[in-house]
Amino acid sequence: MLQPWMSPALGLVVLALTAAVVGAAPSGGAELYNELYRPQFHFSPQKNWTNDPNGMVYYKGEYHLFFQHNPFGIDWGNMTWGHAVSPDLVHWKQLPNALEPDRLGTMFSGSAVVDWDNTSGFQTGKEKTLVAIYTAAGDTSPESKGQPFTQCIAYSSDRGRTWTKYDKNPVLGHILGGNRDPKVIWHAPSRCWVMALFLDGNEFALFSSPDLKAWKQLQRITMKDCGECPDFFPLHVEGEPGNTKWVLTAANGHYLVGDFDGEHFTWQGDPIVADHGANYYAVQTYSDIPASDGRRIQISWMNGGKYPGMPFNQQMSFPCDLKLRQTSEGLRIFRTPVKELKKLRGAPFEWKDRTMKPGEDVLTGTQGDTFEILATFEPGDAEKVTFSLRGTPVTYQVKDAKLTALGREAELKPEKGRVTLQILLDRSSIEVFGNGGRVSMTSCFLPPKADRSLHLTVEGGSAKLVSLQVYPLKSAWK
Repeated sequence: MLQPWMSPALGLVVLALTAAVVGAAPSGGAELYNELYRPQFHFSPQKNWTNDPNGMVYYKGEYHLFFQHNPFGIDWGNMTWGHAVSPDLVHWKQLPNALEPDRLGTMFSGSAVVDWDNTSGFQTGKEKTLVAIYTAAGDTSPESKGQPFTQCIAYSSDRGRTWTKYDKNPVLGHILGGNRDPKVIWHAPSRCWVMALFLDGNEFALFSSPDLKAWKQLQRITMKDCGECPDFFPLHVEGEPGNTKWVLTAANGHYLVGDFDGEHFTWQGDPIVADHGANYYAVQTYSDIPASDGRRIQISWMNGGKYPGMPFNQQMSFPCDLKLRQTSEGLRIFRTPVKELKKLRGAPFEWKDRTMKPGEDVLTGTQGDTFEILATFEPGDAEKVTFSLRGTPVTYQVKDAKLTALGREAELKPEKGRVTLQILLDRSSIEVFGNGGRVSMTSCFLPPKADRSLHLTVEGGSAKLVSLQVYPLKSAWK
């Protein structure tokens, strides 16, 4: 969990908890959840600061999203686990905060699981126990002065509405530097829980436990140019029945693909870049998605966004479904928005089999601030194909086979002569997915208030627009 006061190389904690209560920024009198820069289909808290997604777990029809939260101010501080639930990953309801700071520290990032077999012994009624595994960030508040960073657990017997911290915390003592961000998953073959933990610098570790209380170290792993917020999970190779690989990701989404036998993770090569946008961090996937669903769903913190005059600060990315596929470069993760986005679609504007020529604008007169755009085109002899979204270009550079947006670029070669794009435009973000998720770009932006226009143009030659659907999206808050 990278913060302004923390060195990712040294993992040093130097900030004390602010004693004063800081009020939220004014919303300018706008209707709640309909403010000028309020995301309309991305999660943001009602007010104040948020960062890393935490404790992402599914249980009895609810997706739980916990998140790093400052209940008292618009800027980072006073780290607490905020809490929201959703029936569909689109419509969210914010609940009371789940985990508050204590004598061991403020509540840094972590994960949550359903303890189906009651390995922890916490279950007392018919409801299965939800267990949160989190970092107690010692020495980040007056109450925790002199304490180190340790890993702790808390449990809920009422579907996550109330939480009790384990009275023998911490369950994993201090190891190194600012060790933090435990991500836990059940490994059925060995009947053990497995924890991925950030240690310091580019170093991570794996641990195992039979009961979520007693942990032993399995392995240390170095991930080049990576730090914080690990995730560790199995993913089936699409089109190869019986072939399952394990994926280790870091906060920046970079990942390793390999094999795990319950004791040791093996892989080849350096970490692979998952997203090429400017605001993609602290990625985490959901635990306990039913086998009948089978998806591996990921959310990131869109760190670094600007929201002037808003009562909230920062937002989450839209949830994405991860697929592992063979490519000419080896196994790669493909990221696409979850299908539930369709619930927000209005009637589309559609075009098919149209030749796009320089000087023409396919989307003349199209106005709005929340859209899903699905486009397939053959670049032809054009030099550029550009969507302009409220004044911000998303451009395909034909000669270089590169996709550019908001100062970032990614290689995207045509497949069978065609390029496909899925673009999500919200009031403060643009997410672009190329060729079925082979490339993704997750970025925040601050559009001009008066410019709500959409344009599609080409330069230098003609291109064939095979198909285009532009869906206006309804607000998820209504």
